[in-house]
Amino acid sequence: MALAQFPFESSNQLAPGVPPCLMGLYLCPSFSIPSLSNLCHMLLFVLMAKLLVFMLMLASCCAKVSDLSGKVLVFPRETSTDHVKLMTPKTSFNAVTVCFRFLTDLTRNYVLFSLATPAVKNDFVIFKANSDVMRVHVRNGGTDFLSLSFPPNFWHTLCSTWNSANGISQLWVDGKPTIKRFIHSGQPISGIPITILGQEQDTYGGGFDASQSFIGMISRLHMWDYVLSPSEIRLYEEESNFTPGNVFNWRALDFEIIGNILVDNEVL
Repeated sequence: MALAQFPFESSNQLAPGVPPCLMGLYLCPSFSIPSLSNLCHMLLFVLMAKLLVFMLMLASCCAKVSDLSGKVLVFPRETSTDHVKLMTPKTSFNAVTVCFRFLTDLTRNYVLFSLATPAVKNDFVIFKANSDVMRVHVRNGGTDFLSLSFPPNFWHTLCSTWNSANGISQLWVDGKPTIKRFIHSGQPISGIPITILGQEQDTYGGGFDASQSFIGMISRLHMWDYVLSPSEIRLYEEESNFTPGNVFNWRALDFEIIGNILVDNEVL
């Protein structure tokens, strides 16, 4: 239908106050009220999507990052609630190295590091199974490193590596490497991670069990998305000009404390 058939000089005469982008409602007989409803829903969806992106950008810009050099995280009690959540924007890991120092007097089982994704609750977990066994889970697979020594009430340095290309994992305990063991290969860790210190995740971000909680202190935690070489691991252990983690960096850590956990001065 040609516009000349309408005796109006402008769209404002046709419908005063109606934006030009909605003039089609009046100029096109086939544009029905349901179409208007669909248009409103589309516009609302686009608006909400843009608002979500803005909020994510704002949260990222405003996230508090702390330098914990010379500090420790103190986990003072057995609980099914208290934990520390570590944040990273990374969502895919073809390889992993996690290093940290810890001190405890526990003789029971306890978790040291728990990373879960929506699809896999044990995507990367370091778990002290008993007095001389350290268990590493990757993609719900796992292996036990045997005959290790962790005397209580002493600081210990632990590094754990895994590579998806060959599925090989290895520990470094107080500067000494273990044998290499196969866990899982051919598939990277993928998905938005929730990384927890102090609790083991039986569900994504939850499912905590007090009998597996960590009591003690953790310090100098770093995580890389590649396998560190033996020389790089030794530099970390010696605090000698090593490259900080590109996933988690103790000197610039984005974290959240939930419950009764303290940040205290490190005393070696």
